[in-house]
Amino acid sequence: MERVPALDEPLKKSLGPATAKVMAEALDLHTVGDLLHHYPRRYAERGELTTLADLPLDEHVTVVARVADARVLTFNGSKGRGQRLEVTITDGSGRLQLVFFGKGVHKPHHDLLPGTRAMFAGKVSLFNRRLQLAHPSYELLRGDGEEPTDRADVWAGALIPIYPATAKLESWKIAKAVDAVLPSAVEALDPLPDALREGRGLAQLPDALRLIHRPRTKADIATARERLKWDEAFVLQVALARRRHADTQLPAVARRPAPDGILDAFDAKLPFTLTDGQRKVSQEIFDDLATEHPMHRLLQGEVGSGKTMVALRAMLAVVDSGGQAAMLAPTEVLAQQHHRSVTEMMGELAEGGMLGGADRATKVVLLTGSMGTAARRQALLDLVTGEAGVVIGTHALIEDKVKFHDLGLVVVDEQHRFGVEQRDALRGKGKQPPHLLVMTATPIPRTVAMTVFGDLETSVLDQLPAGRSPIASHVVPAADKPHFLARAWERVREEVGKGHQAYVVCPRIGDEEDQKKKAKASAEDEAEKRPPLAVLDVAEKLRTGPLAGLRIAVLHGRMHPDDKDDVMRRFAAGELDVLVATTVIEVGVNVPNATAMVIMDADRFGVSQLHQLRGRVGRGSAPGLCLLVSEMPEATPARQRLAAVAATLDGFELSRIDLEQRREGDVLGQAQSGVRSSLRVLAVIDDEEVIAAAREEATALVLADPDLTGHQALRTALDALLDKDREEYLEKG
Repeated sequence: MERVPALDEPLKKSLGPATAKVMAEALDLHTVGDLLHHYPRRYAERGELTTLADLPLDEHVTVVARVADARVLTFNGSKGRGQRLEVTITDGSGRLQLVFFGKGVHKPHHDLLPGTRAMFAGKVSLFNRRLQLAHPSYELLRGDGEEPTDRADVWAGALIPIYPATAKLESWKIAKAVDAVLPSAVEALDPLPDALREGRGLAQLPDALRLIHRPRTKADIATARERLKWDEAFVLQVALARRRHADTQLPAVARRPAPDGILDAFDAKLPFTLTDGQRKVSQEIFDDLATEHPMHRLLQGEVGSGKTMVALRAMLAVVDSGGQAAMLAPTEVLAQQHHRSVTEMMGELAEGGMLGGADRATKVVLLTGSMGTAARRQALLDLVTGEAGVVIGTHALIEDKVKFHDLGLVVVDEQHRFGVEQRDALRGKGKQPPHLLVMTATPIPRTVAMTVFGDLETSVLDQLPAGRSPIASHVVPAADKPHFLARAWERVREEVGKGHQAYVVCPRIGDEEDQKKKAKASAEDEAEKRPPLAVLDVAEKLRTGPLAGLRIAVLHGRMHPDDKDDVMRRFAAGELDVLVATTVIEVGVNVPNATAMVIMDADRFGVSQLHQLRGRVGRGSAPGLCLLVSEMPEATPARQRLAAVAATLDGFELSRIDLEQRREGDVLGQAQSGVRSSLRVLAVIDDEEVIAAAREEATALVLADPDLTGHQALRTALDALLDKDREEYLEKG
């Protein structure tokens, strides 16, 4: 029987079934290698107290601190008299209260005497507007002779590793488990080629693993982190370089626009001039389309920077060359919106084969899942015969029965909403691989683009077209200053009074489906936090309260498509004053007369999402107003995030803030299933030099050895990164 490599050993062999089960369920760690790559989040020093000032609300934290005082209080509860132990811990700059109730007070009351140093782990909650840990786990660091001897040498080093932990598995238990498997690190296969490692003076992998878990000095940590960052950056960049290399080997039909074709006719009838940015990016795309291997280009630009115009010109260039172009949108609302705006922009050029259509016209068809049978059959016929040069649709475009006459270009809108399978399924409908343009309105810092979209060339539209108005943004602290919220509704009335319209955005729908999900939420969560505000509830309160008399409608993802389209049409036509909606309006919705947006429970949305939503107002000549309503206290990270959004309209700056503020595990979405181990020490914002250097090294290596025949350990690392569950990683934003 073949011996299992040490790092592939299941954890239950080393740690026992009970601990291994908790590791698997709580942290998704299954093998010795998984645990060795579960690095400490930070390190506490024996002579230094950790900061309590910046503890994040609702997160599970581990702190090292000293007990300042402890007292037992007696209180009268519903079940008679009870006891509560209140312990105050300090780190010299901040203080934090710990509370224990009932029978749970006796042991901590005995252990946690004033002056005692310990590690405490628990979930940070808010009580009487003060942060506290209720019933935290703890591990004494200075015992009174009772500390077990096997723990003493764990903490003998100068630096105490603090691991990403959970309620079921505290940091010190993870440290003990790491000790049990650390000897296996000597068998770690090194993915870095020797020449690269030696040329850049990097530590060997077994040494780096030992130093990251059990450093003696800060220099040890730096040595380990530098090496492990290179592992992550290089393996990922090799995966991307191989993908780019494979794409250059594919054949494609060069698509060059015919002179005096539909593109020239379209440009001639434009009522405005293109921005310099639109011209430059269009030229980059036309150059790519003229080559005989498929274009793979990412077009990123601010909300309203004119991406759709650039994409439409590319699509018309392909139609001119005799091919067809398909645009894939993530929602029916957005697909319908794109179809409307494209046909409006093209006018008679979109009426190919119809009475009144221009000589050089084509057909623009819409294909969505909810279309009637007759309309759907006609759309499918127009695609297979080539009658329709442009098709705009949702996932319905990917279905087997959809056939094209000659698919030359695929445009994917809002790339982060689609996985690799969907993108590839549409690309597979061309006789040869079609050219590909992916668009996103979520600004992406350069390092993230190199890391996540590393298989794509990048174009950036950073100019807003003339005529776009500024958007003023303000935080409305509803709990601290209720009169601010009342004033927000007055501002909405004022905008409507001027003939404008407004959006009110809520995080939840509030229908029966929502009620089912709410029922499943744990009682603990319900007690800690009220459910997010819901569209249906808020709309009703506004109709009968502060916005009574205004024409109010709702829009959310579970409405029938015809009803959604009807509401959007009425709002766009000015027949409604206020639209109360979920984030279904986040992308693509374009109503220039809408000038105000109130986002309820704004702290429940991410920075990029808030920026996207805000981009729905100020799209005409009148200035926009965005009000971010939150009940979170002023000092919380959530409020700081909202203040950052209110302070700048620069999407690239906000995307940087977003990445810096998100917890470890969220960045680049690697908290998604299976991508857990992708980026642990590599920080895409801070490590630009490492990422850029790794990209260069990876490109050179793949050029010399595309199949990696001479790099077996690197192949193994790639297989681990790109197993079945993780393939989407390369395509996700």
